[in-house]
Amino acid sequence: MGPEMKTCQNCKQNFIIEPEDFSFYEKIKVPPPTFCPECSLVRRMAFRNERTLYRRKCQAPGHSEDMLSIFSPDKDATIYCHSAWWGDSWDGLNYGRDYDFSKNFFEQINLLWKEVPDIGLFNINPVNSDYCSITEGNKNCYLVIGGDFNEDSLYSAFIFNSKFLVDSYWVSKSEWNYEAIDCISCSKLLYSRYCEGCYGSAFLFNCRNCHDCFGCVNLSNKSYCIFNEQYSREEYLFKIKEFNISSYQELNNIKSTFNEFNKKFPRRFAKIIKSVDVTGDDIEESKNCKNSFSIFGGAEDSRNLWLVYSSVKNCYEIDHSGLSSTDCYEVSSAYPGNRVLMSRFIFGGYNIEYSYNCHNCSNLFGCIGLRNKQYCILNKQYSKEDYETFVEKIKNHMDENRYVDRGGRIYGYGEFFPIEISPFFYNETVAQELKPMSKVEAEEIGIKFMESSDRNYKITINSQDLPDSIEAVADSIINDVISCNHNGKCSHECSTAFKITKTELEFYRNLKIPLPHLCPNCRHYERLSQRNPMKLWHRSCMCTQESHGHEGKCEVEFETSYAPDRPEIIYCEKCYQQEVI
Repeated sequence: MGPEMKTCQNCKQNFIIEPEDFSFYEKIKVPPPTFCPECSLVRRMAFRNERTLYRRKCQAPGHSEDMLSIFSPDKDATIYCHSAWWGDSWDGLNYGRDYDFSKNFFEQINLLWKEVPDIGLFNINPVNSDYCSITEGNKNCYLVIGGDFNEDSLYSAFIFNSKFLVDSYWVSKSEWNYEAIDCISCSKLLYSRYCEGCYGSAFLFNCRNCHDCFGCVNLSNKSYCIFNEQYSREEYLFKIKEFNISSYQELNNIKSTFNEFNKKFPRRFAKIIKSVDVTGDDIEESKNCKNSFSIFGGAEDSRNLWLVYSSVKNCYEIDHSGLSSTDCYEVSSAYPGNRVLMSRFIFGGYNIEYSYNCHNCSNLFGCIGLRNKQYCILNKQYSKEDYETFVEKIKNHMDENRYVDRGGRIYGYGEFFPIEISPFFYNETVAQELKPMSKVEAEEIGIKFMESSDRNYKITINSQDLPDSIEAVADSIINDVISCNHNGKCSHECSTAFKITKTELEFYRNLKIPLPHLCPNCRHYERLSQRNPMKLWHRSCMCTQESHGHEGKCEVEFETSYAPDRPEIIYCEKCYQQEVI
């Protein structure tokens, strides 16, 4: 069997299924996909709300307390607080029902999903960190998303084992970082990306083991450099006074200067470390993985992965998963899973299909919120023999009675859940970060979109009227409601206004940086815009230096997440190593 061209039924673009892909689908007994990899990921992410939090009451019997939740009060769902959901007062089997062959499977799982209790917020063992989501072990943190074991950190996502981080993304083992992206083991690092072991610096890109540097690119083991020019310590301390980053206006000028300076230096086509036969970006210790991104701790024989760690093998179309998961397909969060298909939030599972938020279970089909169960369909218990018989009948029924959503997309067995049965509006979810849509665009293809609502606050100061320098900011600023510069006129889910907390103000003063002029949501989206998309283009190396072992222009070709129309200079690995290292 050779490669086969398919047309995505969602975006109508062509995508290719390779012969080895057909072997995988045959192994796990699912039909080939009808959604391209990009649309498949967006579809899964439309079920994942991380950042939009609400207050609502716990609905568990005997509970009525207010709690924070990713589900708004008007959502048609049964929501328990963390302790009630994990308690012994309820059993998911009590919600079991017979499969109705007169109705479509997705209609039945949707009804079950609304009735079985769900957890209001995944926030494990927080200490003074109630406003965090999909996190564990945080202390004195506020609006940290998907980050674990941090202290005194604010407005950050995917930060780990760190202290005093604000407005950072994918940072670990660091402290006193601000607007840091993809950094490890850094201290007092500001406005920087792709750095490791750096401290006392600002505006660095791809630097290693540097300190007291400013506006530098591609440096290793350096100190006292400004825009890649070496100075003595005394010269550096004198020269650095020219750059007043405590002024908001001057800071924006420096950002523009650094961005233009950064474009003059070559970048490697992809960050791929200790890996063989892989395509994608940000990949470590992997083998035979294609179109995959942010892989830590190894993956093998897999396709279309995102945010995977601690080894996976033979997995396609999965995200936020790891811990040696194998033979998984169309899954968002498996820790670990073995043959988990078309499911979400499976923690320790084997042979599980079309299920959600199940823990230490095996042999489930269409189940919600079960713990330590096996051989269940729609939360009803069966014998092993009856389970296997019924599952085959249901799969056949799904193909005979296909679900058609409001946008005309068709779902049989092997398709992930339709977006329209997600409990969230599209713009509440990570899908909006990956593929931003307006309300009109979403509704044209039959996707639910949250309307802008009137805010119950009064703006007391416009961001344009904030003091230019942090030194001029009075303590009373923590009482103000500040307008966001975007004023809701963006696709960043702008909250239109924000406040500065006392802890936050102390952080800015300590690092001598100005107050932000955007709300936390818009700042988050601006950080995301600095990272490359999870999409690949076929390009060739742009190096023309014959000293790198080639005559004329290097002819090495590769797959890269840098689009051809971007201004950066992109090198193959060999030319990059000779130029930079």
